[in-house]
Amino acid sequence: MTFYVENESKKTLAFDFEKIAGEVVNKALDYVDCPYETEISLLLVDNEEIRQYNMENRNIDKETDVLSFPNVTYITPADFNQVESQFADYFDPDSGELILGDIIISIDKVKEQAESYGHSELREFAFLVAHSMFHLFGYDHETKEEADEMERMQNEILSELKIERD
Repeated sequence: MTFYVENESKKTLAFDFEKIAGEVVNKALDYVDCPYETEISLLLVDNEEIRQYNMENRNIDKETDVLSFPNVTYITPADFNQVESQFADYFDPDSGELILGDIIISIDKVKEQAESYGHSELREFAFLVAHSMFHLFGYDHETKEEADEMERMQNEILSELKIERD
């Protein structure tokens, strides 16, 4: 797996965010039984920068906690059977890795939401990475059923990693 992580924010987190993100990403890949080596990028920004990304990409002029930019279009979420045979553009021609997509997380929102929800920044950060990974696998939360499914899967991953609410 190739996992790019960059912190463009002047703020930091009190834990090894690259290590935690890598653990969550790997657990999510195992959870959906991804048969490929993958490439994923994670960018950490502040509220103002994520607001700009949100405006440019979704035409929503406000900050958000996480943005996901999937590279793969799935007919059925996490159905990797269709990927190789139909979509060669999804793979890096040099490494052969499946390019899943990009994740952008606001460090400001991690801190704000951890305090608001009464749990650690580590737990909030890990939750946002897990949430975004399921978007990269083609899951969404447009309906209550979809939201419940994503919530269940995210919580299972975090429980397996022993990243619980305080």
